[in-house]
Amino acid sequence: MSPFSVTTAEALSVSENTSSTNYTYEQDPVPKVIKKMSPSVVGIIGKTPGGNTQSGEDRYNLTHGTGVIFKSDGWIITNAHVVDGYTGITVVTADNKTYKAKKVFSDTISDIALVKINAKSLTPAKFAKSSRSAQVGEKVIAIGTPVYFTLRNSATVGVVSGLDRSVDSSYRLIQTDTAINPGNSGGPLVNLKGEVIGINSMKFSGLEVENMGFSIPTETVQYVTSHLLKYGEVKRAGLGLALEESWSAIVGLPSDDPLTVTKVLSAQAKKAGIKEDDVLYSINGKRVYSVVDINEMLKDFMPEAKVNVLMQSDGDIVNRTLTLSSENKTDAIAAIAATGEEQ
Repeated sequence: MSPFSVTTAEALSVSENTSSTNYTYEQDPVPKVIKKMSPSVVGIIGKTPGGNTQSGEDRYNLTHGTGVIFKSDGWIITNAHVVDGYTGITVVTADNKTYKAKKVFSDTISDIALVKINAKSLTPAKFAKSSRSAQVGEKVIAIGTPVYFTLRNSATVGVVSGLDRSVDSSYRLIQTDTAINPGNSGGPLVNLKGEVIGINSMKFSGLEVENMGFSIPTETVQYVTSHLLKYGEVKRAGLGLALEESWSAIVGLPSDDPLTVTKVLSAQAKKAGIKEDDVLYSINGKRVYSVVDINEMLKDFMPEAKVNVLMQSDGDIVNRTLTLSSENKTDAIAAIAATGEEQ
């Protein structure tokens, strides 16, 4: 008899033993989450700048992205680079209804924008209160409009690859290996609770790069959208300083090195006695090592607020009270590097 043969009696014995065991089939939650989230995801399409309006070919001069329904009365969250400079912006909902954009508020520094359409009773997405509950390795879903506008509400699945990434952005990002393709910009990154933990923004691409996408965390989304709805812009507070990070911080090595003042930009900073070549250690008692650290901290402040800065000046450690400025606010913001590709 073959060592792999099973007699009828043995088969019956196995059957009797297994019949008394209760097996529970755990259904994959992903389809349920996608079904729940899809009504809150929209496609966004518009004409690219510089089209020839005298030519019939202009109708093909289009670009598209994705958006997430933020409020039931027609407010849509997307990326700034999805809508900036484009005309004839149209939103298509999951039930194939089309709406022209009536208002667009955009913040290029965070890459977040709000689009208003004349619609009622839309299904808003559920946003996580904080992305900090996310864990590396946690399964997530991206929903969007990749490559072609006819592929609206496509879903891809992956995991959270990293948190608090300060890569090619003014603020910290969520890294994911979920497939994010051109057109996915502005779409949601969703956890298995059906909550949006981030807005997909960009990825790294190259011959030796695979599955490196980045999403804007809900904390930044909430900060920016609250300002856009209230003021029509982000009233961003700044130190009024141009700052140079240490070499270690720039290349990503662990570092306790402070930042160096390369230029004093605001009248408030000059009044506080801050000079070029002064060294910045902390703000309100919290150490800062990079421009991203500062940007994240200053989300909690408005222009004209006062903060305490610990600095070294002429060899002495000094505490200074600095009034935050709204002038030159982008000079302390890290620019998106050419290695990052918006999607």
